[in-house]
Amino acid sequence: MKLIVGLGNPGPKYRGTRHNVGFAVADELARRAAVEFEAGPVDALVARWRVRDAMLAKPLTFMNASGQAVGGLVGYFKIDLADLLVVVDEVQLPLGRLRLRASGTAGGHNGLKSIIQHLGPGFARLRIGVGRGDPKWDLADHVLSRFAPDERETMDQAIARAADAVETFLDAGVTAAMNRFNAADDREQAT
Repeated sequence: MKLIVGLGNPGPKYRGTRHNVGFAVADELARRAAVEFEAGPVDALVARWRVRDAMLAKPLTFMNASGQAVGGLVGYFKIDLADLLVVVDEVQLPLGRLRLRASGTAGGHNGLKSIIQHLGPGFARLRIGVGRGDPKWDLADHVLSRFAPDERETMDQAIARAADAVETFLDAGVTAAMNRFNAADDREQAT
């Protein structure tokens, strides 16, 4: 079984914020699979996608403690790290750009840092660009802000493409997903 984790912060206060694009991708995947999230065996919402032998998850531990929930899910469901994909926001990428990697560092992302502390770096991650905004702004304020109306269409398209990338990861593996979505992303940015 594969585990797809969308990172974000729980509660209506954070719905629609830049930091919650991981949750938005998990919600889109659940919509496509016609599955519902329910309470999991750890502090997370989970949905079983039986057709694809996958589990979707949204940790409820808040972003900076995501590793507690993700580590618990990996242990409970006996997931190999090669079968884990974490979907996160990324301020270092332009708005809407995708970047998929088979493993790596936290790159300054506190949610990834927490997961790496619990599991090590050997899991795939899909980063979705949310832009940096004004460099004079506090970064925490930026990631907890909502998208401007002129950004919404770009983000809706990015969330749909990210869900497509997750489906490719499930069907064909991380390398195929990287080849298709990282390259497509680069072409889109060049136009």
